[in-house]
Amino acid sequence: MDFQTRLNQLFVEEKDIPQQFLLPGEIHQRTYLSDGAMKTWEGNVHEVYSPICIQTPDGLQRKLIGTYPVCTEKEAEEALEAAVRAYNNGRGQWPTMSVAQRIECVEKFVQRMLEQKDIVVKLIMWEIGKSWSDSVKEFDRTVEYVYATIDALKDLDRDSSRFTIEQGIAAQIRRSPLGVVLCMGPFNYPLNETFTTLIPAIIMGNTLLFKPPKHGTLLHYPLLEAFKECFPKGVVNTIYGRGHTIVPSLMQSGKVNVLTLIGSSKVANELKKLHPKVNRLRAILGLDAKNAAVITKNADLKLAVQETLLGSLSFNGQRCTALKIVFVHRSLAADFTQQLSEAVGKLKFGMPWENGVMLTPLPEPHKPAYLQSCIEDAELHGAKVMNENGGKQYESFVYPAVLYPVNEKMKLYREEQFGPLIPVVPFDEIDEPIQYLIDSTHGQQVSLFSNDKTELASLIDPLVNQVSRVNINCQCQRGPDVFPFTGRKDSAEGTLSVVDALRSFSIRSLVAAKLTEENRQLINDIVTTHESNFLSTKYIF
Repeated sequence: MDFQTRLNQLFVEEKDIPQQFLLPGEIHQRTYLSDGAMKTWEGNVHEVYSPICIQTPDGLQRKLIGTYPVCTEKEAEEALEAAVRAYNNGRGQWPTMSVAQRIECVEKFVQRMLEQKDIVVKLIMWEIGKSWSDSVKEFDRTVEYVYATIDALKDLDRDSSRFTIEQGIAAQIRRSPLGVVLCMGPFNYPLNETFTTLIPAIIMGNTLLFKPPKHGTLLHYPLLEAFKECFPKGVVNTIYGRGHTIVPSLMQSGKVNVLTLIGSSKVANELKKLHPKVNRLRAILGLDAKNAAVITKNADLKLAVQETLLGSLSFNGQRCTALKIVFVHRSLAADFTQQLSEAVGKLKFGMPWENGVMLTPLPEPHKPAYLQSCIEDAELHGAKVMNENGGKQYESFVYPAVLYPVNEKMKLYREEQFGPLIPVVPFDEIDEPIQYLIDSTHGQQVSLFSNDKTELASLIDPLVNQVSRVNINCQCQRGPDVFPFTGRKDSAEGTLSVVDALRSFSIRSLVAAKLTEENRQLINDIVTTHESNFLSTKYIF
């Protein structure tokens, strides 16, 4: 069977989809969570079409999954006021609650979340085209992250349960919340990366406005009742609608204390500028990245090909940590591109429910056209598609393309493609990729491939000051989740990890008193009677 025939048979009729992967029906969301209630929406809605197309008597059509509310500034501002009231300048029920009580609420939530696993996993697969196995992994990893966050907070609270005495002053130092958090997650990991900010923000005592990503909205709907039942009124509020319509007024209000966004630096910059008191705004941002692989003449070629393949094409290259440009020493370039092209040809492509599939349809409707423009631009400036069938498209599916030789005249040299294109740049001197990283506006990670310890050492020292993580002989990645995840330049602001996220969404506060006899008695009485949740020596097991 030739390649074009395989592409033409990529999408099937609905009757040919295995029953266990089908949704129970279209999901038409007509409620949203605000101020502790599931409020009914009767206005405009957005239709959600899957990147998975279905063969019908009328031809190939994207499958309609369901709809969700397109709310207005009015509903967004009502949700903001609910979060402001729930926080109540730090005097609300949630921010003054004990750490143990907040942990209990989150534990209750994650149990309710587990009850919705089947439908959430199916929605991840259908909404963004992620393979079934990776959709399951995303859910499971998110649950593991929540439990790890709980454990980390217990450790943090245990360390804070004692008093510090210095120069005749006794103090108890704990972490306290920041206020109202506006949380916006990405479409590529719509559950996991959203929850890596949402859960730490909540558990530290903040109140929340949560805007789901445009692609990956419906999968949060089954969890809204759990949020409603497990947290006090107004702690978690969802906002729906066009981001450019509803978010600016929220920022202009000055009532948002923390902006957490995983998306583009352009959007983040525009939103931050809208805040009237930018010095009061804390930003925790995961932004653009153009992670490079640098393959020197001393690299293990087979290993470099294997890691580049995984790093550039996992989830079709739609990861901020993906390898998006590959520098290879000219002496290895021909062998590298040949072996990489052969490896791409062995990858299984198809529908997300197929066992072992790696390449699947793309969720963004305009992405295939953009990727095609990148290929054409590269070819115009001297590059060639090195792998057989590279760049061929069919509806929402784009087959990976290895492009070589890429140079500074091409869009792919500068722009983050966020898709299955692998630009390969030959170099003669190691200073060439180093200078690229210095000049780049991005600074998340880099992968170095070499078996020469002297060479690696000479590269590590300058590059740790350009990017936040240097990976040796392996692809770029976020995990393990206990490691700090951040970036330099325009790639990030703030640091995320299981522990760092707790710090990011809180601030150190302390209660201090001179050690007079009267103060000793007062502090002992407060601690003994448990009248304060902050000034306390309770120990969480």
